[in-house]
Amino acid sequence: MSDERERFIATQKNGDGDLTSFQTSSGRVLGYEQALQEVQAGRIAGVNVFKSKDGALHIRGDADGDPTNNLDQLPLF
Repeated sequence: MSDERERFIATQKNGDGDLTSFQTSSGRVLGYEQALQEVQAGRIAGVNVFKSKDGALHIRGDADGDPTNNLDQLPLF
């Protein structure tokens, strides 16, 4: 069965290099909070949400051993 969910294909970052927005494979642009909600709802493939030590929720790529698809490696838009 193929995974028909969207994927993140590009990102935007702020001056500190933090991810601020994501572009999906269908062309949608999601701000970080909206992207977080979509990932938590299971609508985006290849990523997951984790809680940092300070309790904040963050998006990260699934650990698959392939550094080329890490969120920091995606092209900017």
